[in-house]
Amino acid sequence: MTTATVSHPRGFGISDRVQARLRAGELTQAQVDRFRDFLGEVDRELMHHPIILQNPYTSWFQHGDVSDDELRAFVQQFSVFSNDFLVAALLRVINAESLEQAHASKEILLNELGVIYRKGDKVVGERSSLNPEDKDREGDPDLVSTEGTVDGGVFRFRAAHFEWLLRIGEHLGLGFSQLGKRKHARPTTLHFCDELRRLYGSDDAQIAEGASFAVENWAAAGFWQELEDGLVQVKKARHPNLPLAFFTWHNRVEGQHAGHTLEELEETYFSPGFDKGKFFQGGREILEAVAVFWDGLHRDRVSGNTRLV
Repeated sequence: MTTATVSHPRGFGISDRVQARLRAGELTQAQVDRFRDFLGEVDRELMHHPIILQNPYTSWFQHGDVSDDELRAFVQQFSVFSNDFLVAALLRVINAESLEQAHASKEILLNELGVIYRKGDKVVGERSSLNPEDKDREGDPDLVSTEGTVDGGVFRFRAAHFEWLLRIGEHLGLGFSQLGKRKHARPTTLHFCDELRRLYGSDDAQIAEGASFAVENWAAAGFWQELEDGLVQVKKARHPNLPLAFFTWHNRVEGQHAGHTLEELEETYFSPGFDKGKFFQGGREILEAVAVFWDGLHRDRVSGNTRLV
């Protein structure tokens, strides 16, 4: 079993991009110093949120002591959040403040829908000699890539993230009609979905930027590893054919998404009209919504309320 402890906030430093702008005279040293102070505040205010430091549900899940009923309930609720995220991601594209932000948001949305990242001249599927076990752990090269851009990438229905979840659900006896719809959501899941639309997809660029930065850095902070660890144990114990690519791939790619949001943050911060208060509002409120989702799963598990909706 891969050991994954609770992730610690990694802090944020001045990037090479900002240093280059300083050397070019586009930014003053005072501006860069203020930005460094702001990044420290981001680390304290957002990356030390309790749901990032300690997630009771995923900490429990990591050990693999998950019954099939608990696993089905988890997959159903996670499928609702994952599928509904498409709406918030589209709103993020529509409400982008610049073409660059629109492009960065499209990278995430289109990849979710099934456009495979392309890196340079690398051909999709060139690692198709991988055996089935490696494909499940690393991702089928015909369907996934963790690096590059969707610009010029290949679309495949089977590469859509929701379809990966469907394959997990099918193995557990869940059909298409039981996954991904808002009617399947528990109230805590629905709250998270609605807050993603309101904050991540906000037409207020400052709130949306704060929500985007917080949610992508939450996703990169370690919970995917905890889920992967638990599912690997379940697969070894009783479900040898359980497909895990959805979770293993996200575990490896979220750092790239977080990197995109840091670039966006730099652009937003040094643009006229940046509103620090609204940025932190969006970040804090989306992390509270994340906590509602996971705390709901945790309470349902502890109370034994793991029925499907």
